[in-house]
Amino acid sequence: MGKIIAVANQKGGVGKTTTCVNLCAALTEIGSKVLLCDMDPQGNSTSGMGLDKNNDVANIYNVLIEGVDASEAIVKTPYSDILPSNKILSGAGVELVTLPDREYILRNVLAPVREKYEYIMVDCPPSLEMLTLNSLCSADTVLIPVQCEYYALEGISDLMSTIRMIKRELNPSLDIEGVLLTMYDSRTNFSAQVAAEIKKYFKQKTYNVSIPRNVRIAEAPSHGSPVLQYDRASRGSQAYVDLAKEFVKRNS
Repeated sequence: MGKIIAVANQKGGVGKTTTCVNLCAALTEIGSKVLLCDMDPQGNSTSGMGLDKNNDVANIYNVLIEGVDASEAIVKTPYSDILPSNKILSGAGVELVTLPDREYILRNVLAPVREKYEYIMVDCPPSLEMLTLNSLCSADTVLIPVQCEYYALEGISDLMSTIRMIKRELNPSLDIEGVLLTMYDSRTNFSAQVAAEIKKYFKQKTYNVSIPRNVRIAEAPSHGSPVLQYDRASRGSQAYVDLAKEFVKRNS
């Protein structure tokens, strides 16, 4: 049965979607069977995998709200399989409130496809609302991208409070998959200081690999592809391949 990993941080702009897209692509490249579930109404993971997020094909909204089978909405791409999203998902948070077992809708709809994948990555919205709650209640673990800046430390505190609440009341088995340092700039002392604080708090949960601040990573989404496809030789590509290897090793 595939492991479900929610990629989450209540603070925006930390590299959450970038991590989802590029880690899924790197895992696929090294031989893992991966599904990316885009739970963010912005649909950036969807477009980052080369899909048109404005088309009207079945997507995660239809699966959650209208009962479409997840297998019918999954799209195969060269980089990984994906359950796409678009802006219509923004209304799902309100609609989910009225449904029975509302916190577990995503878990239930993913259950029939779990055995087809080794890993299911869920790209969460950057806020605590019903879509994020569903994502965390469906997940076995949470992968937390953390940008190497001062305010990232405040965001981590808020997220850990949320995870403790969900673990206590809704999903007792939820655990931390790992903490990933993103936009790391080795030229600055401040990046090193933030990294040291994160490692001090999370210890072995912090990945050895960090993702550098890299222009190729930033450019790749505008070309509708992961950075591995956009520029295979870039430092950003190599970092995500190294992350995928570390990820698999930790799960072996």
